Amino acid sequence: MLIFIDESGDTGLDFANGATNYFIIVLVAFEDSGEAMSCDQRIDLLRHELRLSKNFEFHFHQNSDRVREAFLRAVLPYEFFYYGIAINKAKLFGEGFKNKESFYKYSCGLLFENAKEKLRDATAIVDESGRALFKYQLAAYLRKKLNQDSGRKCLKKVKMQDSKRNNLLQLADMVVGAVNRSMNTNKNDHKRYREMVKSREIYVQIWPK
Repeated sequence: MLIFIDESGDTGLDFANGATNYFIIVLVAFEDSGEAMSCDQRIDLLRHELRLSKNFEFHFHQNSDRVREAFLRAVLPYEFFYYGIAINKAKLFGEGFKNKESFYKYSCGLLFENAKEKLRDATAIVDESGRALFKYQLAAYLRKKLNQDSGRKCLKKVKMQDSKRNNLLQLADMVVGAVNRSMNTNKNDHKRYREMVKSREIYVQIWPK
């Protein structure tokens, strides 16, 4: 099993200075590595179809509506599923949430707790941008938490890769971008993209209620 993790929004709580209302993390999972490879190849082909460069990065917040729609339609036939956690930051309290790394670790813990029933010997791939030491600490934390709490090996390893060179991390970016957009009800198209991938959604939790 392969899972790809990406985030949208920020961990800041200073709303007066532009902090986002939600911090969202999504994991996209493929139970079959061959299916993951086929989806990867389809994304490469999509660049050619859209006359984009071979190095073009699909990134929800930077891409046009045309590219977003084409991407989501292209990947939908492939067998993947996703879970998400949307942290409603306005309802948070406690000093721990003021620390970015503690915030991120806690959010990932909630996400994986929801998804663990579906995880079997999974290899998780996380975008390597950000503080490398924290990413490795997070990997150790997730392996310990999931494997000990569940009594089986949910998570085998965690890898750090560059999203610019990983099509399926870009898939995770596009999915988390669609979930993020769905939370922004001021946008006329807030439902549009998440509805496109709704058939692949297992559960997106809004926390706290």
